[in-house]
Amino acid sequence: MKIDFTPKALDGIDELSPIVKKVLYKQLGFLKTNLRHPSLRAKKYEGFEDVWQARVNDDWRFYFLINGGAYLILEVIPHPK
Repeated sequence: MKIDFTPKALDGIDELSPIVKKVLYKQLGFLKTNLRHPSLRAKKYEGFEDVWQARVNDDWRFYFLINGGAYLILEVIPHPK
């Protein structure tokens, strides 16, 4: 599947450290091939019908929609612990 980004997501990615950015792109590669990859821990985001969340690492999450044949990355934010 294809991966697209909202402007908000692109702005958030620009602000990430190089290490977190590298892990994010690795995770997006997993997303592209297997939504159920264990390291993503992808799940529907509670309270939002079509929004999903997945893990970048212990401290970061990304949120996305499944839109036809593409994943639309909405934002990348620190994990609200």
